[in-house]
Amino acid sequence: MDSSRLLRPMTPTPTPGPRSAARGLSSDLLNEGARRLSWAAFLYSLAFSLAFLPGYISHRIINPELMAEYSQFPVYTSFVAMGLGLLVALVARKGWICAESLLPVGLVFEVVGAFGIGISTNWWWFEQLAKGEKIVPTGISWICVWILMFALVLPVRPRWTFLAALATAAMDPLTQYISWVGHGRLALPFEVRTHDMILSISPPFITAVIALFAARVVYKMGRDITRAKELGSYRLVRLLGQGGMGEVWLGKHRLLARPAAIKLIRPDKLGSKTGQEALVTLRRFEREAQATAALESPHTIQLYDFGITDEQVFYYVMELLNGLDLETLVARFGPMPAERVVHMLTQACHSLQDAHGRGLIHRDIKPANLFACHIGPDYDFLKVLDFGLVKYEAELRKGDTGLTLEGIASGTPAYMPPEVALGRKEIDERLDIYSLGCVAYWMLTGQRVFDGGTPMEVVVRHVQEAPPPPSKRTEIPIPPDVEEIILSCLEKDPAGRPAGAAELAARLRASSVAGMWTEEKAMRWWEAHMPARKAPDAGEAGGTEVPAPDSGREP
Repeated sequence: MDSSRLLRPMTPTPTPGPRSAARGLSSDLLNEGARRLSWAAFLYSLAFSLAFLPGYISHRIINPELMAEYSQFPVYTSFVAMGLGLLVALVARKGWICAESLLPVGLVFEVVGAFGIGISTNWWWFEQLAKGEKIVPTGISWICVWILMFALVLPVRPRWTFLAALATAAMDPLTQYISWVGHGRLALPFEVRTHDMILSISPPFITAVIALFAARVVYKMGRDITRAKELGSYRLVRLLGQGGMGEVWLGKHRLLARPAAIKLIRPDKLGSKTGQEALVTLRRFEREAQATAALESPHTIQLYDFGITDEQVFYYVMELLNGLDLETLVARFGPMPAERVVHMLTQACHSLQDAHGRGLIHRDIKPANLFACHIGPDYDFLKVLDFGLVKYEAELRKGDTGLTLEGIASGTPAYMPPEVALGRKEIDERLDIYSLGCVAYWMLTGQRVFDGGTPMEVVVRHVQEAPPPPSKRTEIPIPPDVEEIILSCLEKDPAGRPAGAAELAARLRASSVAGMWTEEKAMRWWEAHMPARKAPDAGEAGGTEVPAPDSGREP
């Protein structure tokens, strides 16, 4: 999804059928083959233009009488070849034909394109013979290069490549015969003997055999990549985002139509220096994924599947959400009114209360991990993400915070509780309450609680400085009782904060603006700012914006 590409991404394609030329290859590999075909067709047209047009134009302007001595057939053929190349490049670039159907068209273009190459070279050779020049055909035809290029460009089944290569190679003797007939079946000079003709037409057929082996290598690599992208019952379709911890892909279940978001996390991104450490890390994730899957709050993102690939890459499959994370939402649309903030925070508390009740601490509550969704008839339905990186409360009390100075610098210190920054062992679920207070501050003001020139400076301010009241940093009115709740979440001493998500939710529901953000208001906001878009299917993300895994946004 590189916006710098000259050729735009192809239209999503279905999985190739059992009789397809590209059976067993994923849609993204087929799309990549279609993009290569577009480049090959463009270069074909460009090469013809550079080889033919300068001479043609100069003869038409400087020596127009000389043009009468030459046949117009190769001229017409060259113009048709240039136009055909541009047409194929345009069709492939615009995605007017799905990639699965376009690749066989590319094989036909290989054969037809070779005819243009053969006419442009062989017609000239026979024309010189007709004038009495004693020219013996030497060297290798450009058709050989054309055959090898297509063996590497199109990821199709080897036998299809071989058949197309044979037909392409046959264009050399065919165009020689057409050129011979076109010049009145002229008598070949003695120097052009039978074995010279055989030597001139044999290289393309030898190249066709070489192309078969090249195609087998390319096709096998494509199949291997496709198998590597099949995770459990899911297949990777498109990269949605990437960050410091790994990648998020749009995935499709092999049997169900339901799309999903698949997160890939590599051990080297987790600070694992050795293979044994990587294995321990992945096993820990496996255990925690099992615990996460047991969470029942509707405000926790659903976990469909998880596993470990042969390359020791941990992955887990989540529901695909339609909406925006709070980081993007506030950055794009500005601070929220207090009643909307209370509405969303209450839902986040529901998710955290479920997790905390099972002994799980999230540890990474931040705006990028809270997602405002449109699910069915519900608007502003909040989902808490990234429960795949939770910690058991018992482990945290033993001091296993998993944070070092290096980890702090590469994490999100703008939402880090003071006790975590100080490395204290007395850590419990109230660290999530502090982070949630920082998120509420961001939602109300569009600013972080503390900023600084470096991550460490931000961490130090969280430890030492009292947070300025949010009402002092925004023009949007904030009720005193709501501000008091937020500041209580930001107490340096965990004992001064709400005891847990349940207590915080109760205080939010008792606030002066509780219930004021109605379903009707939420619906009007979504219709005005994010009108309904078609649901994402197996080949596209639709209106969904999925945050990159642990994007590591710095203050």
